[in-house]
Amino acid sequence: MRAPPPLPKISQPLLRFFGRYADGYLRRHFHTVRRLADAPLPNDPTGPLVIFSNHASWWDPLILLLVARTYFPGYSAYGPIAASALARYGFFKRLGFFPVEMGTTRGAAQFLRTAEAVLAHPQSALVLTPQGRFADVREPLVFTPGIERLAARVPQARFVPLAIEYTFWEERKPEVLLAFGAEGLDGLAPAQARLAAAAQRRQPNEWETLLRARSGVSGPYDLWRSLRARWRGERFVREHGKL
Repeated sequence: MRAPPPLPKISQPLLRFFGRYADGYLRRHFHTVRRLADAPLPNDPTGPLVIFSNHASWWDPLILLLVARTYFPGYSAYGPIAASALARYGFFKRLGFFPVEMGTTRGAAQFLRTAEAVLAHPQSALVLTPQGRFADVREPLVFTPGIERLAARVPQARFVPLAIEYTFWEERKPEVLLAFGAEGLDGLAPAQARLAAAAQRRQPNEWETLLRARSGVSGPYDLWRSLRARWRGERFVREHGKL
């Protein structure tokens, strides 16, 4: 048997810097990142974790990074990335990403060996999008075989599902909506269903806000609105949804 590959050495200063950059980047492009408050949070996680989500968009890795930092701060998070991409953007290795040769038997075996090495450490988390491709949230969930094989080979790991959806509400920028599901590979589809229902209700009090950007339409228009509110003796409310 081959020895497990060495894990990438995470640079904590670089990870903190990238986290601050990613948060600012998300604020520039989204109105809020919200978690459905009544969806179950992992209870006092102990031992290795696999945090897995549906793969709705290009933004998913940044959202998963935010989730890992927010809810699992004591864990070192790792995630697979295409070997060709890591060769171009080598600094990702210092953030915990490891290379996988995509679409090959050798790549699948490589992923399993590295994933097992990650989960051999009790304070490590593996972050995955097991659909293996971008998929609309309305599609039925179909996982690549790797996550099921991993669950069978690492029974001590806790598999924590996270549903992700991107949608527009009342503001100019879209919302990122999240919901944890019950632990296990079968927990993601019900979490997506709960998230979709809550997204349609559009009730802000149902959500915990992880990130919030500045609201409003545009600088000149919001300035005119604020001056008009002051002239009328009214309180200026920047958010369009609270007008």
